[in-house]
Amino acid sequence: NGGVLGVPNGSTLPDGEGKTRKLNAEIANGRLAMMAIIGMFYQDGLTGSAWGDWSLYVDSPLRAFEQELGVQAPFGFWDPAGLTKDGDIEAFKRRRATEQKHGRVSMIACLGYIVPEFGKFPGYLSPSQGIAFADCPNGLAALSKVPGAGIAQWVLFCGLVEKSLLVHDPSRAPGDFANGGVLGVPNGSTL
Repeated sequence: NGGVLGVPNGSTLPDGEGKTRKLNAEIANGRLAMMAIIGMFYQDGLTGSAWGDWSLYVDSPLRAFEQELGVQAPFGFWDPAGLTKDGDIEAFKRRRATEQKHGRVSMIACLGYIVPEFGKFPGYLSPSQGIAFADCPNGLAALSKVPGAGIAQWVLFCGLVEKSLLVHDPSRAPGDFANGGVLGVPNGSTL
């Protein structure tokens, strides 16, 4: 008996693509609303209002890192898991450096997904096995074509970069590697 917007005995949407699109939109918006209400409950519990002013929550352990690089509106210092609630600056710096490394790797991974859609390297991925770059599918399916020795080379290369070039120095800002240039390119130019 639920009609449009769940109104009992109301009009119903005619079957077809329009109905499917609108019902999918309702599900997506419902999911977003579920996340929003949980955020409102959380903020209400901390500030006394779902639209509370975070400046009233002066006991927040997050205040210790409010002036750090990466604190951005509208969230301010973002630590939903509460990993910094103890205020340990060394642990914060280590986590921030790790966050930046992971962010850089993720950006490169995004390029790895996008670039093959527009073109591929000429030649062979594995000359000994006769696998050309053109034969590789895009996305995760490409892993099925890469020989085990190729994956081992990736792991070795990433490990060498991690342990030799991009080593965290506690005397420097998180993510500021001594031999990492612009965008973390080893031995690249600096800003």
